[in-house]
Amino acid sequence: MEYTIKKIAELSGISTRTLRYYDEINLLKPARINSSGYRIYGTKEIDKLQQILFYRSLDMKLEDIQTLLGTPNYDPQHALQDHYQKLLEKRRQMDHLILTVEKTLRYQKGELIMTDKEKFIGFKQEKLQKNEATYGQEIREKYGEETVEASNQKWLNLSETDFNQMETAEKELIDALKIVMETKDYHSQEAEMVFLKHKEWLSYTSPAYSAEMHRGLGQMYVADERFAAYYNNRAGANAAKTLNEIIQQFAN
Repeated sequence: MEYTIKKIAELSGISTRTLRYYDEINLLKPARINSSGYRIYGTKEIDKLQQILFYRSLDMKLEDIQTLLGTPNYDPQHALQDHYQKLLEKRRQMDHLILTVEKTLRYQKGELIMTDKEKFIGFKQEKLQKNEATYGQEIREKYGEETVEASNQKWLNLSETDFNQMETAEKELIDALKIVMETKDYHSQEAEMVFLKHKEWLSYTSPAYSAEMHRGLGQMYVADERFAAYYNNRAGANAAKTLNEIIQQFAN
């Protein structure tokens, strides 16, 4: 069956303007242009649009979707299975938040007792799921399944006090890191503060500390742009590089 751009917009729920844009950037081309100059879409294009919207629902950038769909070995069936798993992860994340809200409502009505840990478990689950989706594969490849699972469990078991202290340690780390980035003095008290606060921050989630693990994590901060962006966005350009140099100096 064939559809005009207006019909496919009605069918999919996205605007004709968006479909024209997808055509312009070569993300989704129509099957043909008819004699009247209208874009015509067929089953192949319908299926591809579904794949695009699946990825968009996972907040993937258009350029990343285009790269993925354009790979020679792209397998739609494998991609659909991947969509399914990621959607299940999002559902589990929402289920945890909904449960936290439901318990909080009953707690505020005096219908049940809610521990401090229960008040924050939904938010910690949400953050854990986001970290897993972003960094999970790389971390597991580097440190192993058992280490990552132990780290995740330790994170979930953090008390409210531990959680607040962890965030304080990170804030103090960032403040000291900004100073070192200005002074370029890697032997200063601020540089040592960066290292100690980063080590403290790790202690809240790492099942066991080792200098080797710490140095490896520092190297990952500069090797992977996603890790680098975490610190660069908070402390400025080259923050991840500076942090790694400090770690390599003190972690021995």
